[in-house]
Amino acid sequence: MQGAVNAFLSRGNFIKNAVLQHVRVANPVLRPILFSRSESVSSARMEEQSFESTTISDILKAKGKGADGSWLWCTTDDTVYDAVKSMTHHNVGALVVVKPGEQKSLAGIITERDYLRKIIVQGRSSKSTKVGDIMTEENKLITVTPNTKVLQAMQLMTDNRIRHIPVINDKEMIGMVSIGDVVRAVVAEHREELERLNAYIQGGY
Repeated sequence: MQGAVNAFLSRGNFIKNAVLQHVRVANPVLRPILFSRSESVSSARMEEQSFESTTISDILKAKGKGADGSWLWCTTDDTVYDAVKSMTHHNVGALVVVKPGEQKSLAGIITERDYLRKIIVQGRSSKSTKVGDIMTEENKLITVTPNTKVLQAMQLMTDNRIRHIPVINDKEMIGMVSIGDVVRAVVAEHREELERLNAYIQGGY
């Protein structure tokens, strides 16, 4: 998965260059006109609508109200068994961890990887181990803000080999996105960019 995502990160410029190369080859007569327009009238517009315009805030909005402060969570005092049961029930790979009675106060995150490495591999009991004993603590978390660009978030996740990243705004937890959320957003943005380039080539701009 990590290799595929890394490869995907490099595809944006490749796709754009391939489209522009097609213009050079298929329409050599139009090249001076095309690049004159590109460098003048529409350069600002093309930059504004670049591959890096989507933000984490856009992902949260697309996910709906369930991502706007109503993320799935457990407390530090819950058992690992109950946390994993909740993950399974909701078909997710991670839960936000909060302190008892403080839903907005981020204490850490527990993931399937924590369960495998710190419970299964070590032969511990998930029913007697508290989430707070195996979670990744808040001071060790890698986070993003609503204004973080999607490609930046993807780079953070691939570089640090993580699949879930909390979204923090003014020191308050407002949601969480997964590598799947990020990849889908980048794919959608690339598709939109190709459509814009195609419209531009055909005189839509």
